[in-house]
Amino acid sequence: MSERNRPDAGVGTHHGLTDNREAVNTVLLIALSVNVAMSFLKLFVGLWSGSLAVLADAMHSATDGLSSLLGVITNSLSDPLPDRDHPYGHHKYQGIGALAIAAFILFACIEILQSAVERLLSGLEPLRIETGAFVLLVVSLLGNILLAAYERRQGRRLGSALLLADAHHTTSDIWTTLMVLAGLAGAKAFGLNWLDVAVAAPLALLLVRSCWQVVRTNLPWLVDHIAIAPEAIHSVAMAVPGVLNCHDIASRGVLGQQVFIDMHMVVDADDLPSAHRITEWVEVRLEERFGPVRCTIHLEPREYARSEITFRGAHG
Repeated sequence: MSERNRPDAGVGTHHGLTDNREAVNTVLLIALSVNVAMSFLKLFVGLWSGSLAVLADAMHSATDGLSSLLGVITNSLSDPLPDRDHPYGHHKYQGIGALAIAAFILFACIEILQSAVERLLSGLEPLRIETGAFVLLVVSLLGNILLAAYERRQGRRLGSALLLADAHHTTSDIWTTLMVLAGLAGAKAFGLNWLDVAVAAPLALLLVRSCWQVVRTNLPWLVDHIAIAPEAIHSVAMAVPGVLNCHDIASRGVLGQQVFIDMHMVVDADDLPSAHRITEWVEVRLEERFGPVRCTIHLEPREYARSEITFRGAHG
C-alpha cells in the first residue's frame, strides 16, 4: 500500500488541499450582512403596502440570512485537513450545511403556500402601493443580483459547496422579487389585488426547484457516490510504465475538491523500492488528471491480476 505525502506540501495543505475556510467565511459574512439588510427592507415594504407577496419575499430573504449564518458555522467545522479523529478530513460538514440550506428553502416554500391559502380564506384586502415601495424593491433586487454573482464566482474559485449552495438560494430570491414586482405592478395598474396571492404559487415552485438543485449537488458526496469513472482511473494507471494490472478500483469525494481513490495493482518490479516508485508515478498522473486526490494502492503478486476493474452489485 502506498500513500504519498508530498515533500512540497506547505503549511495549510495536504495532498493538494488548501485550507480556504477564512476566504469562504469572509464571503459568507458579506452575504449574511446583505441578506439581513434585504430582509428588513422587504419587511418594511410589506408592512407598508400590506402585500402578502412582499412579506413572503421578506421571509425568503430571512431564510437567505439564516442559510448564510448556518454556512458560517458549518464552514468553521469543515477543516479540509485530516486529524486524529477525522483521518479523511472534515469535508462532509460542508455537504451537511448545504442540505440544511435546502431545508430552509423548503420551509420558505411551505410558509408561502400557507400564507396564500390563509389570505384567500380570509378575503382579499386592498393593497397600499406607493412608488416608494417599487423603488425599495428594485434596490433589493439589484443587491441580490450582485450578491448571487459574487457568491457564485467566489464559490467556483474556492471550490466551496457552501458558497455555491448559498448562491442558488440567493438566485431564487432574485426571481421571487421579480415576480413580486410584476404582481404589485398589476395590482396598482389594474386594481387586481388577487395577483398578490397568485404570485405565491410560482414562488413556491421556484423554491422547490432551488431546493432540488442543492440536494442533487450535495447528496452524492454524503453517500459516497462514485466520483470518477473507474474506466478513467484505469486508463491513467495503465499508461504508467511498469503497471501490469489494475483492478478493484473505487473512488469517492468531489472532483476538483478532494477525491479518495482505492485500487489494487500488479506492477513489473521484483523489489519494494521499485514497486513503490511505480505507484508514486501513478499517484502523480492521477493528480495531474483529476486534481487533488488521496490514493491508496494495494500491491499484489502477479497471479492476483484480474480482468474486472471495479466492483459489481449483487445482480451485476
